[in-house]
Amino acid sequence: MPTMHLSALAQLGLTGLLVALLPLTMVWVSADANKYRKLVWVAVFLTVDLIMFGGFTRLSDSGLGCPDWPGCYGSANPFLAHEHIVAAETLMPTGPVTVVKAWIEMTHRYLAMAIGVLIVAMMVQAWRQWKKNKREEFAPALPTALFLFVCLQGAFGAWTVTLKLQPVIVTIHLLLGMGLLAMLTWLGGRQDHAVKPLLRADADAGVLRPVRALAVMSLVLLTVQIALGGWVSTNYATLACTDFPLCGGKVIPEMDFEHGFHLWRELGKTAAGHYLPFSALTAIHWVHRNFAFIVLAGVGYTVLRAWKLPSLRGTARWVALVLALQAATGLATIYLSWPLSIAVLHNGGAALLVLLLTMLNYKAKFQLDVARNVQRACASAPVPPAPASPSRTA
Repeated sequence: MPTMHLSALAQLGLTGLLVALLPLTMVWVSADANKYRKLVWVAVFLTVDLIMFGGFTRLSDSGLGCPDWPGCYGSANPFLAHEHIVAAETLMPTGPVTVVKAWIEMTHRYLAMAIGVLIVAMMVQAWRQWKKNKREEFAPALPTALFLFVCLQGAFGAWTVTLKLQPVIVTIHLLLGMGLLAMLTWLGGRQDHAVKPLLRADADAGVLRPVRALAVMSLVLLTVQIALGGWVSTNYATLACTDFPLCGGKVIPEMDFEHGFHLWRELGKTAAGHYLPFSALTAIHWVHRNFAFIVLAGVGYTVLRAWKLPSLRGTARWVALVLALQAATGLATIYLSWPLSIAVLHNGGAALLVLLLTMLNYKAKFQLDVARNVQRACASAPVPPAPASPSRTA
C-alpha cells in the first residue's frame, strides 16, 4: 500500500480545514450574539450527520473504499488515487474498492476532520475566555476532554481501516461517536443554561431525585442497546431473523453465543479462523432484538415520570416520538429485508435518542441541583423569634 507523503498529508489537512470553514463562517456571520453557543450546537448537528453518514458508509460496504489511512492510496483524495482505485475495481468489480465507495469513505473522513477542527476552535476559545473572565460556561475542562476524545475517535477510525473492519473495533468506533455526541450535547446544554439560568425548580428534591436516576438508567440501557446494534451491523447479522416476533419460526432458535459474542476475531470468522456459523449470527440478532423490549420499557417509564414535570415535558415528548420511530424502523429493517435507507434512519434514530436523553439528564440534574440549593437555604435560614404575647393589664 502506498505510503502518504508529507505534501499529500498537508493537502488532506487543508481539505478538512476547508470543509470546516463553511460551518465556522456560518457561525461568524450569524446574528446570534453568543457565537460560542452557536458553534457548539452546529457541532452537535454535524456530529449527528457524521454518525448517520458513518452508518451509510458501513452499511453500503464502503468502509474499505480507501484501504489505507488517512488518505486514499497515499493521496489526499480519490481524484489523485483514481488509477489505483480503477485498477482495484477492474480486478474485483463488486469488491470493497470502487470509485463510488472511495468517495463515500473519503467524504466521511473529511466530515470527521471538519468536526475535529470545530472542536479545536471550541477548546481554544474556551481557554481564552476562561483566562479573561473565569465565567462558568467557558470552563475549559469539557472542551479539552472533547479534544482528547475526538483524537481517540480518530485513532479507532484508523484501526477500523487498518484492521479490516474488525467487528469489535468498528463497534467501539460507533460507541465513541455516540459518546462524542453526548459530550457535545452536554456542553450545548451548559451554554443554554448560561443564557437562561434556572432560578427555581418546578418540583422538590424528593420528586426530582428518582426522575434523575431514571434518566441515567435510560441512557445506560440505550448505550448497551447501541453496542448490541453495532455488533449486529458490524457482523452483518441484520437478516439472521427475517420474521417477527419469532426468529426462524421459533421463540428461541438455535443460537451459538460463544462464537457470536467472542469479541476479538476477524469479520465473518471465529477466533480460530473458521467461518462464523449462522447460529452465531442468529444469537447476535436475537439478543439485540429482545433487549430492545427492555429499553422500550425502561425509557418509556422514564418518559412517563418526566412528562409530569413542566420543565422536562418537552424533552420527554421528543424522546417518546423518536423511541416510537426507532421501534418502527427496527421492524421495517426485518419486514422490508434491510433497505439501506431504513437502516441509516435506524442509525440516526439511535443518535437522536442519545442527544435527547443527554438533554433530559442535563435538565433533570440542574432541576435537582436548584431544588437542593433551595432546600439547604431554607434549612440554614434563621428562624424568626415568635412574637411576644401582649401583657395583661390589671
